[in-house]
Amino acid sequence: MAEFEIAGMTFKGGKMAVILTALSTLGGASWAAFEFYKDYMDMKEIVQNIDVDAIDAKNTQIIQKLDDAIEYTRDIKSGLRDDILSIEKQADRVEDKTRNMEEKVRDMIDKASERFETRRDSLMSDNARDLKELEKRFSDKLQKALDNPLAD
Repeated sequence: MAEFEIAGMTFKGGKMAVILTALSTLGGASWAAFEFYKDYMDMKEIVQNIDVDAIDAKNTQIIQKLDDAIEYTRDIKSGLRDDILSIEKQADRVEDKTRNMEEKVRDMIDKASERFETRRDSLMSDNARDLKELEKRFSDKLQKALDNPLAD
């Protein structure tokens, strides 16, 4: 079995494995601590070099642009609302005109129908009267012809 001696102490077998594990853990922890310290120092340098005034100026500029965009959006919204209201008014006006025209056309059709019916009735009564007169004359001539066959 292997053994070694450090500072007057002799280590054998399992103790040696424990010592090697402890030393490797101690070395890994030291390396990790060094890396964290190095990262901390790098970040400290970066943080110290940050120009807060430039960031503040950029934030102010962004806020101003955002406010301008919001105002522009409100103007667009207001303009669209006005346009929609105007279109609705025009649509209502066209609808009213259409309704009025429809009423006028219906009145014209009704008056034309009345005139047509009046004229038709007048023509029919005139035709009926003419037919009755013609029928009477024909009947009279027929009666004359029958009464006096040699007369004409």
